[in-house]
Amino acid sequence: MPAPTSGAPSRESVTTIQSDGSRRFLYPSDTHGRFTTARRYSAYALIAFYLSLPWFKVGGFPAVFLDVAERRFHLFGVTFAAQDLWLLFFVITGLGFSLFFITALLGRVWCGWACPQTVFLEHVYRRIERWIEGDAVKRRALRDAPLSAEKIFKRTLKHGLYVLVSAVITHLFLAYYVSLPEVWDMIRHAPAEHWGAFGFMAIATGILYFNFAWFREQLCIVICPYGRIQSALIDDHSLVIGYDARRGEPRGKAGTPEAGACVDCNRCVQVCPTGIDIRQGLQMECIGCTACIDACDDVMVRLHRPKGLVRYDSQKAFTGSRTRWIRPRTVLYFVLLLAGASVASWAISTVKPANFGVTRMTGAPYIVDETSVRNQFLVRIVNKRNTPAQFVVRIDHAPDGIRQTGFDAVVTVGPMGELVQPLILQQTRASYHGPFHFRIGVEEAAGKFKLAREVEFLGPEARLLREDEEEKREHDRSKK
Repeated sequence: MPAPTSGAPSRESVTTIQSDGSRRFLYPSDTHGRFTTARRYSAYALIAFYLSLPWFKVGGFPAVFLDVAERRFHLFGVTFAAQDLWLLFFVITGLGFSLFFITALLGRVWCGWACPQTVFLEHVYRRIERWIEGDAVKRRALRDAPLSAEKIFKRTLKHGLYVLVSAVITHLFLAYYVSLPEVWDMIRHAPAEHWGAFGFMAIATGILYFNFAWFREQLCIVICPYGRIQSALIDDHSLVIGYDARRGEPRGKAGTPEAGACVDCNRCVQVCPTGIDIRQGLQMECIGCTACIDACDDVMVRLHRPKGLVRYDSQKAFTGSRTRWIRPRTVLYFVLLLAGASVASWAISTVKPANFGVTRMTGAPYIVDETSVRNQFLVRIVNKRNTPAQFVVRIDHAPDGIRQTGFDAVVTVGPMGELVQPLILQQTRASYHGPFHFRIGVEEAAGKFKLAREVEFLGPEARLLREDEEEKREHDRSKK
């Protein structure tokens, strides 16, 4: 493979850093082709999905509503209270193993097709840039042109639309946390009435604008760890975007004797959103966006040569070997994927439409009076539905002689509300035989589900209690 010419991308350094250490701004050319069309439709569907989640309701709540103020988190019809958040660990683990498996099998398909950074940058912000400033040649010419009324107008219009789009995305993102009606109410009132939310909006809009207007591909190259993690997840049999050097080399113009299929037009470099030369092999900066495939295929069609000089394939296939889809890495990741999915499914299935907790009231752990031993608890019932619910509190697996005070009738908890009340349990001294474990259960009045917590009834040792009673009787007899 010939060495890269001066100024060309090199595997020896990050593509967007020049030899003097300064930032090299990229102006990728537009592409046309089957992958570009498919990615565009996919991106628009994903954008609609991302931005529509606060609008559509599932089970009476937005599809995704992270109600931090009320400590309720609604995800596609499943409501988590603050006490349920530990279950999200299993959900996230399942998603993580899914990404591992997909990466080992299909490379960085997530980055090029579904990552919000790529989706919004390539299909929203860069579309605005191309609409206002033109293709890559015109954008570079505008960059190098002296300051003029046309340049000021185009740059002002472009960045104004960037700020507007960033603000719209941020407002819809805020709706994930406070709901759309609340966001609309904030918009209609002065910022002074919602300083916290206004500050968040301003900062988040500024961060989005900075990222998509200036930082851009640096987020994928410098900040996002996925590009580096992929080197540990993929192997020579993973499906990646690559260059068929056996067919393309040696490079030469059309008609050059004994030249390969590559005419060294650099079209694949010009369209790359991270500025790499795919002909130098798989690189950390490659996000799998397929722009180079469509660009090369277009050139091959014009030259009446077969497509696929740059294509989806494994590195083994590019060397003439057979791709093995079933191998230890994919088997291991698939097993982990099944385990993660199973545990995540179990975790979600354990979520109930209500939560309850039992805590011992502060002060003495137990109280002994002349007739009984008493324990005092606080029972907290959380209704996670948007309709009122009735509950019954029951004592299970307790010995005879237990008397319950509090929650001795059906209680009603309002929609998305909670109820905290004391529960006092007493056992007569005669029937008390020492500390024991029992269960406090909360059951929906309609009998649809039941929750239970194991609690310990505390008290003195029965022997000490009997000795105390004997001493009191002896004391009373002595007085007589």
